Amino acid sequence: GVPGDQYEYCSPRERPAGIGYLVTNNILFLFATMKFSVLATLSLIAGPVAAEIYFKEQFNDNDWSKRWVESSKWKPKEEMGKFEHTAGEWYGDKDDKGIQTSEDARFYGISAKMDKTFTSGDKELVVQYSVKHEQNLDCGGAYIKLLPGKVDQAKFGGDTPYSVMFGPDICGSSNKRTHVILHSNAKDENLLVKKDVNTETDDLTHLYTLVVRPDNTFEVLIDNKSVRSGKLDDEFDFLPEKEIKDPDQSKPDDWVDQAKIPDPEDKKPDGYDDIPEEIPDPDASKPDDWDDEDDGEWEAPMIDNPDFKGPWAPKMIDNPDYKGKWVHPMIPNPEYSYDDSMYKVCKDGCTHVGFELWQVKTGTLFDDIIVTDSLEEAQKFAEETFFKKSEGEKKMYDKIQEEKNEAEMAEMGDMDMGDDLDDLDGFEDEF
Repeated sequence: GVPGDQYEYCSPRERPAGIGYLVTNNILFLFATMKFSVLATLSLIAGPVAAEIYFKEQFNDNDWSKRWVESSKWKPKEEMGKFEHTAGEWYGDKDDKGIQTSEDARFYGISAKMDKTFTSGDKELVVQYSVKHEQNLDCGGAYIKLLPGKVDQAKFGGDTPYSVMFGPDICGSSNKRTHVILHSNAKDENLLVKKDVNTETDDLTHLYTLVVRPDNTFEVLIDNKSVRSGKLDDEFDFLPEKEIKDPDQSKPDDWVDQAKIPDPEDKKPDGYDDIPEEIPDPDASKPDDWDDEDDGEWEAPMIDNPDFKGPWAPKMIDNPDYKGKWVHPMIPNPEYSYDDSMYKVCKDGCTHVGFELWQVKTGTLFDDIIVTDSLEEAQKFAEETFFKKSEGEKKMYDKIQEEKNEAEMAEMGDMDMGDDLDDLDGFEDEF
């Protein structure tokens, strides 16, 4: 299709025989009237299939708690933390709220039923949400889960089956990553991405997006910037190895894989074993005040013998019989076959979303969740939510940090002044 006004010169009378035209929404379509069926012609002018939204949550109303169920039967009550409905300490819009962990060293569990069941088919799966760590998180998860089938939400916890687990996880200085775990139907197990995906660790809100595509690829975006993408079979252990060690082959008994051998011509020198490990310090002398009767016979302290070389061993030379390191021959794996359905993590339908977490230090805020079959739809939602608020949040955060730093500097100044006065008091006491 092309703009109709570009073809004004082509009147029906001038066009070649057998060529039809159709104008719709100011778009001109040309087609061969003798070769296209009506259905084929209609398919040309049909627009793209509309994106579906299976779940969307912004937490901006007081009824959010009716849509979400806390895991009251997962752990003992005293081990469970509560979610608070808040915009946090810094924000882009005080009326735009999320849910935030509120108690240190607690488990957190909460889930919601999706508006529609997502079943993996010919469309991509997109999971997106925002995370803000206001507590300088040292150890705790902040990942979201997609749950299949029927879910007992009151019992939702770490043992509840899930199809997708995605989002940041931080514990200590070495474990800082974005989890990507997908369910394998063929193996009936959950598979962790083989190479760690980076995560954000500052105190501001960040947007996490996971895309699983029907061409068996995936992509992770943070703040709408791609940080990892690839093939599912390359980045996860969905498939068996293409090659395996030949079970009928083994290293020959006479295979020599010792690269170096002792030199048979090298002999231990005569008297080598008689060299002591320590000797009396030749530079030491008996102190002038030493009394043999009171102190005993004086002996020089011992020092390491510079001539002692340790236990004797012959020098090593190249082994003339060395054949190199033996490599086990590989053969095609008879159990290997490509799986076109790796991406079908929600094969039997994903019905719920949930957060199941442990946090040592609390203060993580979740917001703006969407599950859809279109990355474009998720990005549009991000423009309406995350990106609309991020600049204002950053300004407020910077102001709070500046005021905090100024207060700390003033407090340090007061302490220094107090120390100086104490020193003056001491100085006056001397006169």
